[in-house]
Amino acid sequence: MHNIELTYHLKNIDAVALDVFKHLKSKIILFNGEMGAGKTTFINALLKTMDSGDIATSPTFSIVNEYTLPNDKIFHFDFYRIETIEEAYNFGVEDYLYSEHWLFIEWPDRIEQLLPENAQTITITKIDNNTRSLKLTINEKLLTENNAMTDSKF
Repeated sequence: MHNIELTYHLKNIDAVALDVFKHLKSKIILFNGEMGAGKTTFINALLKTMDSGDIATSPTFSIVNEYTLPNDKIFHFDFYRIETIEEAYNFGVEDYLYSEHWLFIEWPDRIEQLLPENAQTITITKIDNNTRSLKLTINEKLLTENNAMTDSKF
């Protein structure tokens, strides 16, 4: 695994989202962080970077929100309320996981055994009200000599 670690002020979140986006090698992104760390806020910045006109909101109660991109979709999950894998199966999580659309997943540990190996992880830690630490973990199996840390393949 390879990690990229950044500390940023919230006023610079859009620039950080653009930088992180350039390093994504998978369309499945797992977001870790405590409640209130800024996962959905960062997802909103990624939506801007990806030219979506949508505004990210936490799907805590709906479980999944859908956002549009010029040539694709993003499914934004929040599994905080999921208590069993059966609950995830009941709403068809497998169809989403193999849809080839973007998946942004908050609280992925709740469905860990269902997640494909090609997922990348973003961990956000709140330092203070305006400052966050972000760690992007890249599975080195997703990198090749030709694309290692240079261009996004999407």
